[in-house]
Amino acid sequence: MTISSTDTMTTDATRLARRGQATGIAIALSSALMFALSGPFAKSLLDAGWSPGAAVLVRIGGAALVLLVPTILSLRGRWRTLRRSSKVIALYGTIAIAGAQVGFFNAVSYMSVGVALLIEYLAPVLLVLLVWAQTRRRPGVRTIVGTVIAILGMVLVLDLTGAQTVHPIGVAWALLAAVSLATYFVLGTKISDDLPPLVLAGGGLVVGTVVVGLCGVIGLLPLAFSAADVTMLSLQMSWLVPILSLALISTAAAYVTGILATAKLGTRIASFVGLSEVVFAVLASWLLLAELPGVLQLLGGLGILIGVILVRADTYTPAAATTRTNRVTPR
Repeated sequence: MTISSTDTMTTDATRLARRGQATGIAIALSSALMFALSGPFAKSLLDAGWSPGAAVLVRIGGAALVLLVPTILSLRGRWRTLRRSSKVIALYGTIAIAGAQVGFFNAVSYMSVGVALLIEYLAPVLLVLLVWAQTRRRPGVRTIVGTVIAILGMVLVLDLTGAQTVHPIGVAWALLAAVSLATYFVLGTKISDDLPPLVLAGGGLVVGTVVVGLCGVIGLLPLAFSAADVTMLSLQMSWLVPILSLALISTAAAYVTGILATAKLGTRIASFVGLSEVVFAVLASWLLLAELPGVLQLLGGLGILIGVILVRADTYTPAAATTRTNRVTPR
C-alpha cells in the first residue's frame, strides 16, 4: 500500500495545526496566569496604604508607557482607521479598562481576590439577561441552565450563612467590574476589523490612564500612594515589586500574550481558556497572601464557572458577544 504525497501533506498539516493549537493554549494559559496575579499584587499595595485608584493609575499608566511604541508601530500609518475607531477606543479605555479596574481593585479592598473575580465573571450572564430583556427572544436551553447555575453559584459565593464575611460595598464594586466587562463585550461588535488589537489595547490604556488621573485630580477617585514595604509570601519587600509586576507582567505582557493566543486559537477557544484566570487567581491569592475562600464560596465559584461555560458554549449567543469578543482581554 503506497502513501500518496497528498496524504503526507495532509498529515503534516494536521500535525502542524495541532502543534499550533497546543502552543496557543499554552500562551493563553500564560496570559490568564499573568492577569490573575494582578489581584494579589494589588491587594498587597492596598494593605500597605495605597488607595485602589492609585494602584489602578500606576498599573495602567505603566503598561501604557510600555506598549506605547509597539502600539504606534502596529498602526503602520493607518491614522484614518484610528480616527474612525476613536469613539470605540475612548469607550473601551473609559469603561472596559478604567471602569473594570477601579471596580475590581475597590472590590478586593473589601473581600478576597478570588471572590471579587468570580463576581466579575458573571458578566456574560448579565449580558444574556440584558439581551433577553431587550429582544424578548428566549435564549437556548444551555444558556438558561447556565444562567440559573451561575446565579445559584453567586448565592453560594456571597455565603449568606455568614461563615465568610462578604461586604456589600465590595459586592457592589465587583458588580461594577462585571458591568464594565459586559460593556466590553458590547463594544466588541463595534470594533473595526482594520484596527489592530494591539492598538485597541494600547490606545485604551492611554485613555484609561487619563480618565483615572482626571478623576483623581478632581477628587472623584481618591489617590493615596505609599512607600511602605508590602507583604507577600509572608516576606517584607519593596513596594516597587508589586508595582513593576502589575505594569509589566499583569498588564503589558498579559495583553500581548492574550492577543497572540487569540490569533492562534480564535476568540471562542481563547475565551474558554481564559476562564482559567479565576482558578489561577484563587491559587495565587492562597500562595502569595494566604487568602482562600470558604468551602461554600469555592463551590459557588465552580457553579459560576460551569454556568459561564454553558452560556458561552450554547448556539445562542447575544449579538454583543459574538465573533470579535475577547480579541483583547479587558483585564
